[in-house]
Amino acid sequence: MTDNIDFKRYWNKQKIETQTPEELIKKANEFKRKTRFKLIVGNIVLLISCIGISFIWFYYQPEFLTTKIGVIIIMTAILIYVAFQSTLMPLLSKRNLEASAKEQLLQLLQLKEKQRFQQTTLLNGYFFLLSLGFGFYMYEYAVRMTFIWAVLTYGIVFFTIALNTFYFRPKTIRKQQARLNKLIAQLKDLKEQLTD
Repeated sequence: MTDNIDFKRYWNKQKIETQTPEELIKKANEFKRKTRFKLIVGNIVLLISCIGISFIWFYYQPEFLTTKIGVIIIMTAILIYVAFQSTLMPLLSKRNLEASAKEQLLQLLQLKEKQRFQQTTLLNGYFFLLSLGFGFYMYEYAVRMTFIWAVLTYGIVFFTIALNTFYFRPKTIRKQQARLNKLIAQLKDLKEQLTD
C-alpha cells in the first residue's frame, strides 16, 4: 500500500451539487407540485372516462350480460385506481411549503413507498381488470363480426394494453423513480450535514 494518495485528484472527480437547504426544499416542493398536478389531471381524465363509459352503457343499452359485466369491471378498475391515487394527495398537499428538510424527506419516503405499491401491485391489477373488462365488453360486438374482424379488433385492443403495460408503464416508472430517488438522496445528504 502506498502513502502517496492524490487526494486532490479524487476530490476533483467528485460531482457535488452545491445547493442551499432553501433551494433543495424549493426543489422538493416543485416536485410535489408537479406530481400533484399530474395526479389531479390523471384522476379527472379517468373520471371523465367513467362518465363516458356510463353514458355509452345507458345510451346504447347493450343486450348481452357480458357487455354489462365488462363495463362494470372497467369502471371498478378505474375507480379503485382513482381512489388509491387520491390517497397520495396528503403527501403532496400545499400546507407543507415551509417544511424542514427532515419533514420533506419523510414525506418523499412515504410517497416513494406508496408509489412502489401503486407501480407494482395496483397497476398490475388495474391492467388485468381493464383487459378482462374489455374482453367481456367487446364480446357482444365481436360475435356480430366476421372471424377475421373480431380477431383483428381484439388484437388491436390487447396490443394497445400490452404496449402500455410492458413499454410505456416501465419507462414512466423508471423516470419517476429516478427523479424521486435523486431528490431523496439530496435531502438525506442535507439532513446528515445538518445533524453533523
